[in-house]
Amino acid sequence: MAVIAVDPTSPFTGGALLGDRIRMESVSLDPGVFIRSMATRGAQGGLATTTEEVADVLEAFGFDRILIETVGVGQTELDVAATAETTVLVLVPESGDGIQTLKAGVMEIAELYVINKSDRPGAEKLRQEIEVMLGIRKGNAFAGWEAPVLTTVASQGEGIGDLVAALDRHHDYLASSGKLAERRKRRLADRTRAVVNRAIRQWVWDETRAEALLARRLDDVAAGTRSPYEVAAEVLEHVRNGSAAEPRMLNDE
Repeated sequence: MAVIAVDPTSPFTGGALLGDRIRMESVSLDPGVFIRSMATRGAQGGLATTTEEVADVLEAFGFDRILIETVGVGQTELDVAATAETTVLVLVPESGDGIQTLKAGVMEIAELYVINKSDRPGAEKLRQEIEVMLGIRKGNAFAGWEAPVLTTVASQGEGIGDLVAALDRHHDYLASSGKLAERRKRRLADRTRAVVNRAIRQWVWDETRAEALLARRLDDVAAGTRSPYEVAAEVLEHVRNGSAAEPRMLNDE
């Protein structure tokens, strides 16, 4: 089994505390487990820019299972749902009130729900709230798959067998329904678009005169005589016409 543990990066220093690797130090001694920590390096969505590429390498190496742990506990760190074949949301009894549970965007992407530290007070109440939420959404977002709500106590190994069995059941469901191949194709298409977008973005700013044009117009934007949208439209027009790659620039008139 391979574990890709993604940690947040400081927007000021670029540094990252690889806490996941520290917490899993004892597990890393298992010869059947490989742990790779990654910093987001400013990427949004809960994963690093190259997390999927690292997963490709690990899959090619022959790992049977690849676990991707995201940075996020918020409502927008949802890239993992477009990356993983099965998305597991791990909660604890202190995750928040019922209203927050019902509205949180992160609650909408999971195929399995796990309440860890379920020996703590409030675990049963949280399980019931999640089951109510799933009952409300049944037949819509989760059509065809009954998302289970499992309880675990990871420090004691309780419930881990049930979690592994649920992961296998979801994989079998995806394979038998044809959704596994469909998801993989969609994921590859999305990755291709992302690579193209990154390449275009880098080309626009590094290989054209877009940065110089922006610098020339920045005083106008700061003065309020031009908007960022107008300058962006001018940059795009230069790129479309091919003139952004030339050393000649339009006059300021």
